[in-house]
Amino acid sequence: MTVRVDDAPEAGRYEARVDGETEIAGVAEYIRTAELVAFVHTEVPAAYEGRGVGSALARTALDDARAAGLRVLATCPYFAGWIARHPEYQDLLYQSRSHVSD
Repeated sequence: MTVRVDDAPEAGRYEARVDGETEIAGVAEYIRTAELVAFVHTEVPAAYEGRGVGSALARTALDDARAAGLRVLATCPYFAGWIARHPEYQDLLYQSRSHVSD
């Protein structure tokens, strides 16, 4: 099985398709700024679960963020969990630079 992931910036999401099908097998929605990309929602229909679609979405989206020099805010539980299991992507995580003093 081959999963192809494409960025659809006009829709604010990455779209996954399996084996050249036209049907979307999963999406990862994002909000992008000049410095940051926030992954807010990932959805893979039940028919495609367990087939690597979510992982392909995460890997492609995070590789694109790295290539663009963007920090990542993983508000989506799937992305947060995926990054936690893949330490090679943890350097992309946004770290708040604000500081509160007592």
